[in-house]
Amino acid sequence: MRNFEKPTRSVAVSRHAMAATSHPSATLAALQVMEGGGNAMDAAITACAVQCVVEPGSTGIGGDCFALYAPGGSDKVIAYNGSGRTPAALTADWFDERGLTEVPRQSPAAVTIPGAIDAWTRLHADHGQLPFADVLAPAIRLAEGGYAITPRVHRDWSLEEKLLAADATAARIFLPGGRTPKIGEVHRQPELAETLKRVAAEGRDGFYGGPVAEDIVAHLRSLGGLHTMEDFANARGEYVAPVTTDFRGYTIHECPPNGQGIIALLILNILSRFDAHGDPQSPDRLHIEIEATRLAYAARDAWIADPDKAEVPVDELLSDALADRLAAMIDLRKALTDLPPFEMPLHRDTVYISVVDRDRNAVSFINSIFDSFGTGLVAPRSGVILHNRGQSFSLKPGHPNRVGPSKRPLHTIIPGMVTRNGRVEMPFGVMGGYYQALGHAHLISKVLDYGMDMQEAIDMPRVMPTSEGTRVEAEHTLDGATKAELERRGFTFSPAADPIGGAQAIRIDWDNGTLTGASEPRKDGIALGI
Repeated sequence: MRNFEKPTRSVAVSRHAMAATSHPSATLAALQVMEGGGNAMDAAITACAVQCVVEPGSTGIGGDCFALYAPGGSDKVIAYNGSGRTPAALTADWFDERGLTEVPRQSPAAVTIPGAIDAWTRLHADHGQLPFADVLAPAIRLAEGGYAITPRVHRDWSLEEKLLAADATAARIFLPGGRTPKIGEVHRQPELAETLKRVAAEGRDGFYGGPVAEDIVAHLRSLGGLHTMEDFANARGEYVAPVTTDFRGYTIHECPPNGQGIIALLILNILSRFDAHGDPQSPDRLHIEIEATRLAYAARDAWIADPDKAEVPVDELLSDALADRLAAMIDLRKALTDLPPFEMPLHRDTVYISVVDRDRNAVSFINSIFDSFGTGLVAPRSGVILHNRGQSFSLKPGHPNRVGPSKRPLHTIIPGMVTRNGRVEMPFGVMGGYYQALGHAHLISKVLDYGMDMQEAIDMPRVMPTSEGTRVEAEHTLDGATKAELERRGFTFSPAADPIGGAQAIRIDWDNGTLTGASEPRKDGIALGI
């Protein structure tokens, strides 16, 4: 039971439908779509499109998208991989010839072909109800008529002023008057509004062909990129079979590689080898979670890549033998020092959306431009912010995730879904770059192991292992005595540079016919129902 004297919020509770997003305008738009006859897929795409306008640092139509969908409340979960590929002409030699050891951020080389619009149009055609123009209408109105800047959006925006100032179009659109818009100021994106109108009228072809694609390709090529109109015309996402694991009597579903969802399942498999009791943030429990994450992420960085271009050992990653072996390495007396070498991408920006409708269609939907404002490159006529997902590639010879032509990078964004007894139980997701796999496991464990409600679990202090040995980033709310005990065991703590991650979740109560939702307090958003 929630302590009502603590400065937090209750879970949202409703009967018919619910949406949980990281921005109030997106949550409201999703509910209005469902009240107007749309279903959960319509509402999720609407919410995402709105966030591409009102949270431009976090997401955009120049990014990628993944989704899980449980139609009619069933446990027959459908997965869609909407991640883009490199240009066909881009090879590892291109980087070697320039003496590069990593993919530069504000560079066309970091821009894979955006997969979001392909994913939206395909998912809507197959599972939506309303006309696509109606689905995009709220985002178009906000881009054209303006939207008020919210606190977290302003904070993240202001940190990228230098990046935005380096691109003429980005500076013109996103630094009006030479600065970040203030909280409460109204901002507009008229070029993006016109692009969304074209997509609303023409569907997928309105983005991957014609003026919009021409604008993006011309801009990237003017900066030295190798992108072509043919690359855009050939861009396609795909339906894929989810990967799953059983945890405490529930089935957890994730998208398969090239995403890191399978690593969330590996962490849960390791955690399942330990009893869960007492304080969910005790030194012992955090020790186990930190070490499980470090071990699972070492496996991730060694093995996860585009399965079309490299062999990814899915069965091995989900095997009991691997979970047993890694769990046995965890020693509660001291931190592990003998880990395989691995490198981790840094904390990134994303939006996650959870929606359930009257028919109990459940959508777990995530859309990202990776870093805040992606590359910081904006196509001048279409107003499309271009993501920097190509930075997730390795440039190491022989690495399965080494950059190559028409290849998808290791992807951090992962939607999640829980089912039990033949029915969907909970669409959920956690934003935050490489934190996401840990975030998924942390949230599921707190809800299923400790019986916490979703809002309590989301509100808890977060920790994040880094690639620097036993160094762990921690939010300032972590208990001092707990941190001191973990430091005695060999971990080194440092303050988190940013609030760690963000989450949304909706749980279906089949017995009472109601919905319960939770939304991330570290963001501006809210969960609401009707």
